[in-house]
Amino acid sequence: MSSAHHLTVYYNTRCPVCDAGIDWQRNKLLALVRSGAVEFKDINEEPDALAHFGASLDDIRRRLHATDEAGRLIVGADVAIALWRLTPGEGWLAALSGNRVALPVTRFVYDRFADLLFAWNKWCGRG
Repeated sequence: MSSAHHLTVYYNTRCPVCDAGIDWQRNKLLALVRSGAVEFKDINEEPDALAHFGASLDDIRRRLHATDEAGRLIVGADVAIALWRLTPGEGWLAALSGNRVALPVTRFVYDRFADLLFAWNKWCGRG
């Protein structure tokens, strides 16, 4: 990854599933995190970080959000795919789930899981 690339991922640390998943991913991307090429930010510490994109705190608690090196917003399954592309040994997962044929299914499955997880977190009082 060249120094021109940058990915900032916003996630919800109040969700135990999200927090554990990002912690696991961060550890796999440690070299990129140390170089500053990939950042992980807790949206609860910066609730208005993506407000200029029209993304509310609940939007970000519901689905992963990220910004790329051009400042573009990436949401949901597309964030997971972007992370898999960067993660050693997980490029195949990005290629499999992010190809033209599979991507609509990947997004649908991700969104339904995210909806359930968000509802569960709300029910448990985690925002």
